[in-house]
Amino acid sequence: MAPTLASLVQHSALKLGVRAGEDRLETEVRWAHPSELDDPVPYMDGGELLLTTAMKLDAEDTDAMRRYVTRLAGAGVVGLGFAVGVNYDRIPQALVEAAQERDFPLLEVPRRTPFIAISKAVSAAIAADQYRAVTAGFDAQRELTRAALGTDGPAALLARLAAHVDGWAALYDASGAVVAAAPDWAARRAARLTAEAARLRERPAPATAVAGGTDEGEDRVELQSLGTGRRSRGVLAVGTGAPLGTAERYAVHSAIALLTLTTERSRSLHEAEQRLGAAVLRMLLAGEPDHARAVAGGLYGGLLDAPFRMLVAETAPGSATADSAAAGPDGRQPPDPLSVLADTVESAAARGGESVLVVPDGERLVVLAPDGGTAVGACFAHAETLEGRRSGGAGAHEHDKGTGEDGPEPVIGLSAPAGPIAASGAYRQAEQALSVARRRGRVLVEHEQVAAGSVLPLLADDAVRAFADGMLRALHDHDATGRGDLVASLRAWLSRHGQWDAAAADLGVHRHTLRYRMRRVEEILGRSLDDPDVRMELWLALKATAPGTD
Repeated sequence: MAPTLASLVQHSALKLGVRAGEDRLETEVRWAHPSELDDPVPYMDGGELLLTTAMKLDAEDTDAMRRYVTRLAGAGVVGLGFAVGVNYDRIPQALVEAAQERDFPLLEVPRRTPFIAISKAVSAAIAADQYRAVTAGFDAQRELTRAALGTDGPAALLARLAAHVDGWAALYDASGAVVAAAPDWAARRAARLTAEAARLRERPAPATAVAGGTDEGEDRVELQSLGTGRRSRGVLAVGTGAPLGTAERYAVHSAIALLTLTTERSRSLHEAEQRLGAAVLRMLLAGEPDHARAVAGGLYGGLLDAPFRMLVAETAPGSATADSAAAGPDGRQPPDPLSVLADTVESAAARGGESVLVVPDGERLVVLAPDGGTAVGACFAHAETLEGRRSGGAGAHEHDKGTGEDGPEPVIGLSAPAGPIAASGAYRQAEQALSVARRRGRVLVEHEQVAAGSVLPLLADDAVRAFADGMLRALHDHDATGRGDLVASLRAWLSRHGQWDAAAADLGVHRHTLRYRMRRVEEILGRSLDDPDVRMELWLALKATAPGTD
């Protein structure tokens, strides 16, 4: 449970005493914050336990303390922790009386208890409460998934959901009729909300609404539309005695996804599956492979039990999108390149009997596919076709729909083979490969190609060139006066790793002349060439500004 003033008072290591507000110790503490300001209210957000040593307070002034306590209570501060043995040997009576008058919790903090110990106790309790909520949410997901796959379908799922939220749940179909409710008595309550459900169905999915909860003793009902089309295909209603907590919210979201999965057809069914895939992907990226397997169940077969590739794709920079591309001769818009890629991968996986996880992620597409399988092979073939079409080679095929001469193209990054426990690393690899593919104008780049490549092509960047120009400008300005060739001398010296004789020979000058020039470089730049970081930056600046750098 979340930390309260009572739990802090009962904490054996803190040794806190209660001087006022004994009846309000069950108040939840959202944070513990120290402040010595005489008016900390502008910096409070509500729910804090304020900690002070009264360094700037006249804690013995009765009127001042009444105003102080009144401001804190009005700002939503849940209590005041007063450190004794610092500025005051005990809590002044004026402050005690002011807190008692307002029934405002006042805690005595002994000198041996540092404020940081209280803050850590609150933080640890909040973290433990959040962990319990997330764990309970994952448990709910597993139970709801098992219920949805059972013979009773939505009815069993609603029963488990009602138990998890300690309330009731009901499902409306597309016509607005109540098709299932749990417990049984909830059907009568749900029938009184058909008008609210009807209004919600008229809004594009997903849409939510809240009914009730304004009167004491009245339940609070959240309604959530089901479906991903322009009209919802159903509505889920969840009634509780209080707003949903984190764990309950996990359960409701899981129920929404599962009910969408069981009520949608064809395209909508596929989109609901992608929602579960997104949840599995988030768990993998969060380092929770066991939870990912539990939520995925048998949906993705053995995909999470063998090495897979992570693929991240975007629309190529400057490429027309499905929304903005010019219509073709038949008046149709070119298809979205990411949709074409997803169809290509999924069709190949279906033909090869493989399981793949395809997740649209905003402007990106993320794919998990078995390493060495037909889906990855189809991705390579698709990229080769696009590259061949771009160069006008034999790789272009008329049946490669959605990739006409001026059609949009994807840019793809592919990770090295990885397992579920290394999913986040595979995602980073795919992003790095995607960045290189975007920079090099390639359709697809594998992470192995990034590791085997050179860093020099990465210097072809406006920001890098601007940095290089700024770093070398003073040397170029010097050379422009005809007083020496410092830039060429610096390049020769660095290329010879600081070997005076070899660099001087390359330049056709005496080594003493070269030494003088390098001292001038140091004087002009104000930096020492003995510093390896300086030498590295100067060398990269010279490479970035060299003629022909692309």
